Amino acid sequence: MHVVWYDYRDGNSEIYYKRSIDGGVSWSADMQLTNDPASSWNPSVTVSGSVVHVVWQDDRNGNTEIYYKRSIDEGGSWEADTRLTNNASSSVSPSVTVSGPAVHVVWFDNRDGNEEIYYKRSLDFGGSWGTDIRMTNNSAISRNPSVTASGSAAHVVWEDNREGNWEIYYKGSIDEGVNWDPDTRLTNNTANSWYPSVSSSGSDVHIVWSDDRDGNLEIYYKGSINKGVNWDADTRLTNNSAASRTPSVSVSGQAVHVVW
Repeated sequence: MHVVWYDYRDGNSEIYYKRSIDGGVSWSADMQLTNDPASSWNPSVTVSGSVVHVVWQDDRNGNTEIYYKRSIDEGGSWEADTRLTNNASSSVSPSVTVSGPAVHVVWFDNRDGNEEIYYKRSLDFGGSWGTDIRMTNNSAISRNPSVTASGSAAHVVWEDNREGNWEIYYKGSIDEGVNWDPDTRLTNNTANSWYPSVSSSGSDVHIVWSDDRDGNLEIYYKGSINKGVNWDADTRLTNNSAASRTPSVSVSGQAVHVVW
C-alpha cells in the first residue's frame, strides 16, 4: 500500500510518502519526496507491479507546473523529479493512473485563457513522455479531473460549467490515449456537481462526485458496464444534514470502495 500527501513540517509544502508491505498492518517511516524552497502540493499516486508513480503540482519555476517521479522498487528508492509541463500559465490538480507500461496523467491548465483539461502519457513506465494533449475546448471552466485505466481503455472525468452550473463530464479512449471520444455529460440537474473521482476494472467504470441537488452536499455514484458507452442512473450514497464532499473511488474486480 502506497500513500502520498503534502505537509508543512519543513516550513513550506513538500510531498511525503510512506508504504506498507504487509497490507497496512505496519508502515514505513515518512519519506520526503520533494526538497526545494517552493511549494509542492496536491499529489496523486498509482502503482503497477514494483513501479510506483507520483505526480504533483509545484511552483519552483515561478508558476505552477506538474512534476512526476517514480520508484522501480516498490517505493524503496526514488528517481529524480521530472517536469511534465512547461508553459507560462498554471497547471494544477494532477491525477495519475497506470495500466501495464502505460502511465496516464491529467490536470487542468489556463494556458488557453480559461481552464481546460490536459492529458499526457508515457508508454514505457514513465521513462519518457509524449506531448500535452488538450482534452476540452469550450469557453467555460473545466477543472478537477480524475483519470483511470484498465487494459487499453482510459477514462477521464471532470467538472465543467458550460451549462451555467457545474456538471460532471466524461470522455474515454480505447487505444491507450491515442484517440478520445467526444465529451459526455454525466449529470443533468439545476444544482452543482463537483469533485469527481473515477476508477475502472475491465469494462466496468465507476464514478463518484459531490452534489448539492438535495439542498446540501451529498455523495453520488454512477457506473458503466461497457467502458463508458452507456451509464446507469445516479445513485445517492450519503444521506445526512451535513456536507459530504471530495470523494474518492477505487475498484478491485467486483468490489467498489468509496471514501469522502
